[in-house]
Amino acid sequence: MQKNINIKNKKAKFEYEILDTYVAGIVLSGTEIKSIRLGKASISESFCEFNNLSELFVINMQVDEYSHGSHYNHKPKAERKLLLQRRELKKLEKEVNTSGLTIVPLNLFVNDNGLAKIKIALAKGKKLYDKRESMKEKDTKRNLDRIKKSFNN
Repeated sequence: MQKNINIKNKKAKFEYEILDTYVAGIVLSGTEIKSIRLGKASISESFCEFNNLSELFVINMQVDEYSHGSHYNHKPKAERKLLLQRRELKKLEKEVNTSGLTIVPLNLFVNDNGLAKIKIALAKGKKLYDKRESMKEKDTKRNLDRIKKSFNN
């Protein structure tokens, strides 16, 4: 079993402009948390959505079935409820409904107490030219690092 579980959504920072971040708990069953502790989860295609009772759910999060689970195993792509404080939920729901923003998961981790947490962000979708700008900045940073490394040697 791995010590530090930190599953990242690498697409999120490229596809979206991050405005605000929150750390939320997740409601999981026994086999789901065991599978996450083994690092068998993916949040690359997932997003968050409110239901009609103003509860926040993460949709499309892939948690592979636990290898030693029996017929009590979970569904890999089930909706999972997120736990936040009431005022945070109201603020997020208001922003999503009025501004047209979206909520995306950034990373899934297990804290020191052994609980699974997910870092979510209130985000605004980037346009094509913003994505090109991000790629250009990334390339120039990589080239500068390469030059610095060759200069130091």
